[in-house]
Amino acid sequence: MSSKDQEILRLQSEVARLQAELASLQEENIVLQQKSSALSQKGLEKDRKIVEMDKTIENMRATIDGLQNMMAWFRKKMFGSMSEKNLPLDPSVLEPTLFDMSLSEEDQAALDAEVRKMEEQNAKAIEVKSHKREVRKPVMRKDLPVEETHIYPEGVNPDEYTEIGVETTDRIAIRPAVMYIDRTVRHKFVLKSNLQIEEPEKQTFVIAPLPEMIIPKGMASESLLADILIDKYVYHLPFYRVIQKYKELGVLLSDSTIGDWFNAVCSKLRPLYDKLRERIMSSDYIQVDESTLPVIDNERHRAVKGYIWAVRDAVCGDVYFHYDMGSRGGDTARKLIGGYHGTIQTDGYEVYEAYEGAPSKRMIGCWAHARRKFVEALDEDKKHASEALVYIGKLYGIEKEMQEAGLDYDAIRKRRQEESYKIIQEFENWMNSVSGRFTPKSRMGKSLVYTYTLLPRLSRYVLDGRYNIDNNGVENAIRPLAIGRLCCAAHKRPYVGKLVMLAS
Repeated sequence: MSSKDQEILRLQSEVARLQAELASLQEENIVLQQKSSALSQKGLEKDRKIVEMDKTIENMRATIDGLQNMMAWFRKKMFGSMSEKNLPLDPSVLEPTLFDMSLSEEDQAALDAEVRKMEEQNAKAIEVKSHKREVRKPVMRKDLPVEETHIYPEGVNPDEYTEIGVETTDRIAIRPAVMYIDRTVRHKFVLKSNLQIEEPEKQTFVIAPLPEMIIPKGMASESLLADILIDKYVYHLPFYRVIQKYKELGVLLSDSTIGDWFNAVCSKLRPLYDKLRERIMSSDYIQVDESTLPVIDNERHRAVKGYIWAVRDAVCGDVYFHYDMGSRGGDTARKLIGGYHGTIQTDGYEVYEAYEGAPSKRMIGCWAHARRKFVEALDEDKKHASEALVYIGKLYGIEKEMQEAGLDYDAIRKRRQEESYKIIQEFENWMNSVSGRFTPKSRMGKSLVYTYTLLPRLSRYVLDGRYNIDNNGVENAIRPLAIGRLCCAAHKRPYVGKLVMLAS
């Protein structure tokens, strides 16, 4: 074999080797491409996770910033230097002043002693109350009519026996209501025929006019209409039970009939209601409150929550109620007190905030609402809630002493400004001392925010001896609404009968 042939074989062998190596490299390239693709996928997954983590971190930072801002607002709202919320040293001025942010050790020790004293008094009151026997009140009024039934023993011969006395047994008896026909008979007269000729100017036929009726030509007498209203609004009977009662007494009435009668009575009472409202709004001191009122929605066939308002003359105690299609909004408040001039006592509902500082109006608050919130916080933080109740209890203690002493308005005003107002200032100082210990959503936090925000309004009762420390007068007037239920939505109008009757 020539050298040329050997070279050709060598080259062929080298080509085969290179081809095999190329095939191997191609296989490795495919493997590397697959690994590269997998790494790329992992890289993309990591990039996606990084983007998600960045977004999560950004959201967390925004949340933290929001919480920090909320906490800063809360601290400022409740404990910060909001000068318009702080009380003046002189109650007649009610301008801003600042106090120390913490209590001294002596003040805290005195407060702890007051808390222990209050708890001991409460425990003693509970113990005494559980063993105290109530004195039985008389069951019957002395002016009840008496009907006597005399019973004599059988077989007694008056010739043999002499009566020496009696033994009396009293029982309470009742006659059920009786329905009857109240018939009015009007007699008619005609002028005699000879007089008709002699005196033609005289009236030929004469009959007495029908007495005036609440419902003209209606079959319901005034006594029946009064009984319907008394049953509904004094004894809180719904109409269907009133109808059932009359059915058992021999009279069958329909829902529509009794509803029409009711509306007619309300219309007749409207002038009385307007006069009552005018008289109450002419007072220079009123109390206002609102309460939930379930009403019938005929379209939905269920009860929905509405509101009814009460306005009370805090001087003489007269009350009128206002229903505005169940609204509790600012427009309804504006209708009630927008044009009023004088002192208005309310709770902390935000719609009243619009009248703070308004010309010709003085807004005062209700300490009973503030006390109630701290009572609710006892289960959460007994120590601090009890300390708050000590301060409020001192205010009520002074009011009780003055009431028992029968002080006049000037003396009450003087003592309030000398004693009560100092306690309120100490209470404000205490609220500042517990700054930052409670979250806004905690019971204590809500109680402190409510009281601290309204403190100027809560303090103004010291300016006049006639003012009440709380709004309980109008709350008591509203309380019967918890028993009686009105169906105002069904008639789309105020129930004036209810309003006037409760105020009487």
